[in-house]
Amino acid sequence: MDNNTFALILAGGSGKRMGNPDKPKQFLMLGGKPILVHTIEKFCVAVEFRSVIVLCPDMWVRQTKDLVSRYLPHLDHIEVVAGGPVRNDTIMKGLDYIEKRYGMDDDTIVVTHDAVRPFVSHRIIQENVAAMEKFDACDTVVAATDTIVESTNGEMISCIPNRRNYYQGQTPQSFKATKLRTLYGRLSDEDKLILTDACKIFTMCEEPVALIRGDVSNIKITYPHDMRVARAMMEQQGETDA
Repeated sequence: MDNNTFALILAGGSGKRMGNPDKPKQFLMLGGKPILVHTIEKFCVAVEFRSVIVLCPDMWVRQTKDLVSRYLPHLDHIEVVAGGPVRNDTIMKGLDYIEKRYGMDDDTIVVTHDAVRPFVSHRIIQENVAAMEKFDACDTVVAATDTIVESTNGEMISCIPNRRNYYQGQTPQSFKATKLRTLYGRLSDEDKLILTDACKIFTMCEEPVALIRGDVSNIKITYPHDMRVARAMMEQQGETDA
């Protein structure tokens, strides 16, 4: 399995919601290193991956390569590739890259992860990879703790579903690569417009997706408040910002 398993680090986000539109949030400093570097390190420690492929906007490829060279010079299985305009286009570019460079078959596995989730645990990564022995897709989730309220018009409640049946999605999300690309190819352009993540490709095609137990510490750094929480978490781990 090792030779057929790849990590895709999705680093296509912007810094607009963080209040810094000139710098994508994955390049902001956290604990003396960019957020992206922390995330890459988690996947490089895992021995399951033949390559850790970072997909970022084309204009940031050079800077991303420079960061890898500066902070992770001892690692030779990190690659930086230009992504696409939206999340699933980026994943498909990752699959294309794997096929051209390494070849791809029905056993090829991709573990996709948000660049701005630097606190993902080794347990979560390993359970994602292990799940691919039985399933074609899996999603990392945590049980919903707040009451879920549905509104179809944004003004009035239309439904309050049973919270016990609902989960909040995290990443990694992992897939058999050829199955993912085949299902994506079946979707219409209209279907692709409503995709929020790659697991929805499977659910829209009525294909099963297994659940992996996530962790509340596996936060996504999107807003300034998230950065404050992340810095506090780093301080607990004995690191401080440079």
